[in-house]
Amino acid sequence: MVEYHNIEENVTTVSTENIYKLNGRVPLSKAIPFGMQHVLAMFVANLAPVLIVCSAALVRGTGENLTSAEITQLLQCAMFAAGIGTCMQLYPIWKIGSKLPIVMGVSFTFLGSLLIICTNPELGYEGMVGAVILGGIFEGLVGLSAKYWKRFLTPVVSACVVIAIGLSLLSVGMDSWGGGSGVEDFGAWYHLLIGAFTLIVCLVSRYLLKGVYKNLNILVGLIAGYVLSVLFTVAGVAQMVDFSNISRTIQEVGVFSIPKLVSFTAHKPVFDLGAFFTIAIVFLVSAAETTGATTAVCTGALGRDIKMEELQGSLAVDGFSSAISGCFGCLPLTSFSQNVGLVTMTRVVNRFTILMGALILILASLFPPLGAFFNSLPQAVLGGCTVMMFGSIMYEGIKMLKECEFDDRTMTIVSLAFCIGVGLTQTSGNFFSAFPREVGDIFNGNAVAGVFVVSLLLSLLLPKKEHSEKENVK
Repeated sequence: MVEYHNIEENVTTVSTENIYKLNGRVPLSKAIPFGMQHVLAMFVANLAPVLIVCSAALVRGTGENLTSAEITQLLQCAMFAAGIGTCMQLYPIWKIGSKLPIVMGVSFTFLGSLLIICTNPELGYEGMVGAVILGGIFEGLVGLSAKYWKRFLTPVVSACVVIAIGLSLLSVGMDSWGGGSGVEDFGAWYHLLIGAFTLIVCLVSRYLLKGVYKNLNILVGLIAGYVLSVLFTVAGVAQMVDFSNISRTIQEVGVFSIPKLVSFTAHKPVFDLGAFFTIAIVFLVSAAETTGATTAVCTGALGRDIKMEELQGSLAVDGFSSAISGCFGCLPLTSFSQNVGLVTMTRVVNRFTILMGALILILASLFPPLGAFFNSLPQAVLGGCTVMMFGSIMYEGIKMLKECEFDDRTMTIVSLAFCIGVGLTQTSGNFFSAFPREVGDIFNGNAVAGVFVVSLLLSLLLPKKEHSEKENVK
């Protein structure tokens, strides 16, 4: 069991045991596989939003879509930006960074709003890029001023947001297990078998492996599931791994390619005020998610409350790294909840170890075939690995809620926050059909947004009792 009181001490010697300490060097033979585990846990999820948005995006003024080569280059940029953002979190620049084991990646939260902007012929892809850059700067400034508004994020609000993050990810894990959202053979026996096999290997290796190696159970499961998928593909049982994608990537982009800043000639960013307002509120929702994720890291992996400078730094990276991502023509970044789940489950919090994962991401961005290889991981394999990690986030939120005072006020906040916030994602139609489309896109498909807004408003508006009922009885 990890001793929390020693977890943040500064260590100068190189030791394997340092993987359980925030600071200190870990042998590369251990740091690389543990870092690789973080990359594999988030890799496909980091690229999927880019594929969805950029495949639908229109080039402003032409009505044409981006070319296949351009989208491939943007996938490179997504890996590069995620690696840079993660480095900023681990090793801050000025006040920008939390010094916490947080992995950054492209966010699904913005999907609806970005599609609205990039499919508008008058704004297109260029208008989306401009909105991402401005919105990132906006959230970065909001993060740096966190000390002025942090008091409004009460413990019950933070707990609700963390639980909502876990809940919102449960369907993501199960969709992956079934073969991936929207695929024709969703739920086929081979997807279910490979997902179950991967999960069983993860569980068995966690209990059979000794010492620090037991925390490599996710990586072991990924490798075992991938090998079985390759065998299924070679034997002709099912097409689980697309090897041709690697050769296509080499033909389109080459073996080595440096991520490029967004072209200010071919795709010059357009800074539109309406597009900015469309995305600004989503950046506030992303800030709430990052607040919950950062809090979960502190309470779940470090065994303490979050510090103000950590919150400020984490949110600043969330915003400014999104602006950097926009400069590369890519989508906004946020702290990846699946990696928060990995940290809280394994207790591997060492910054140097996770830095290795960030450097692997950056390396993958320089060699497109390497990125294509990682991207060939079947969804069912990822689903088998992630379901338990996602559940652990919800578990940490419940632990946070346990620290709150259980009275009528807390019951009202929690009950209404989840009833409304989660309920909005399960309605049969568009609950906000009478409102502008952007409102529905934010709340109908994002449980975190609804839970955050409702819990925050109730926390501010409901009167507080001077003494709890228990104190009155005494």
